[in-house]
Amino acid sequence: MDLPEDFEFERRFFVRELPRHLVDSEPPSVIVQTYFLAQDGYGLRIRLQASAPRQRLDPATRADDALTQFTPEFDLCVLTAKGPAAGGTRYEAERQLDIGVGIEMSRRGGATIAKSRFSVWLDEDGWVIDEFAGANRPLIIAECERGGPVVDLRIPSFCVTEVTDDARFSNDSLVHAPYSAWAYRFEEELAAQGPRFLTDFGTNRPSAG
Repeated sequence: MDLPEDFEFERRFFVRELPRHLVDSEPPSVIVQTYFLAQDGYGLRIRLQASAPRQRLDPATRADDALTQFTPEFDLCVLTAKGPAAGGTRYEAERQLDIGVGIEMSRRGGATIAKSRFSVWLDEDGWVIDEFAGANRPLIIAECERGGPVVDLRIPSFCVTEVTDDARFSNDSLVHAPYSAWAYRFEEELAAQGPRFLTDFGTNRPSAG
């Protein structure tokens, strides 16, 4: 049976450094997300996006300050409802909102994260690489999303380890438990256990990226 359209299929990876040879050709977009619900895998958020900002987001900038800084440049606003992730699949329903309404709602409540988003094309897939700002600095996450399950993926060399099934790295977890507060523990885990890549999605293949 076909799944409803309101599902996303993605795999996510921890990245230690931006792959400059891929991302320096075009400036990133800036995304500010305000969560009004982020609990037990359920999320309700407003996403504001500046697709072609005149300035870059300094990773040291607090998320709330990024909301103010990029208010004149936001050109997209989306209200999103999400369900818990399972096996690289997650319920996600979206509706576009008036930008002004989204900005004012975000100013009045919720918890906010901010990030720069780089988009690259590698082999047969489009990828996004998110560089988080504020309390989530210096986290970088690479994500591959498809219209169906992300199987037989070519994984670029800049992906250190897979975090698809690690709830700590979901945006709705990071908004309340920012990466900077537990980065040292994750690095200790990674040093002790080594990198891992899920084997439930067909064959993982190396990429030239």
